[in-house]
Amino acid sequence: MVTPIAFFILMLALWETGYRREWWNSTLFPGPLEVWQALASGVKDGSLILATKISLLRLLIAFGIALMLGTLLGILNGTVPAVRRAIGPLALGLQTLPSICWLPLAVVWFGASEKAILFVTLMGALLAVTIAVSDGIRNIPPLYLRAAKMMGASGPRLYKEVLIPAAFPAIISGAKQGWAFAWRSLMAGELLSVSSGALGLGQTLMRGRDLNDMSQVLAVMTILIAIGVVADRLLFTQLENRVRRRWGLASP
Repeated sequence: MVTPIAFFILMLALWETGYRREWWNSTLFPGPLEVWQALASGVKDGSLILATKISLLRLLIAFGIALMLGTLLGILNGTVPAVRRAIGPLALGLQTLPSICWLPLAVVWFGASEKAILFVTLMGALLAVTIAVSDGIRNIPPLYLRAAKMMGASGPRLYKEVLIPAAFPAIISGAKQGWAFAWRSLMAGELLSVSSGALGLGQTLMRGRDLNDMSQVLAVMTILIAIGVVADRLLFTQLENRVRRRWGLASP
């Protein structure tokens, strides 16, 4: 922990030094103290806390749906040749499509509403989860499947006791990728959506840009980074470590 903390302090010191010596236009890029004051002010009046809750709720709803559908589609794509031939190339093609491209369709289909933002977020995560789970299923050693079938495992039991446990590392990896894509898609949807609903972090960031308040913009970016780090460290890294220990890939 010493090295990351020292590096972080060094970056803050360089940032503050550049701000005080006017190496750049301070209006466009304020110093760390101004950003901290904007962050503290937003927390004190509750605006940033409310925006964070709204964005996280949208993310959890869309990501939860994407995780369930993506896992199901990934299992089918990895085990059923007809499904793989039908949706495999389509999933790979759509995965290369930037999630923001879904926003015009979402606005036309759902209007400038909460559903449009959720749809963009869902599509940003769905294919990442589907492809990761499908690859994990297809990379299961054939020996496992032959042994399971010889021992009488078939149908739902084969999925429950062999395929899904063997592909669980890939499912965790897909969930991690899906979370990252969902987070980016949500911000894109909130930044560009004209929804009249409650303001999330992306919309709060855009409002700061419209008001030329770069301190607020950087404060929101700080919150986004913090949420990403916390989610990775407390959720996905812990799950990955448990899976690695379960599979004998790390010391207990």
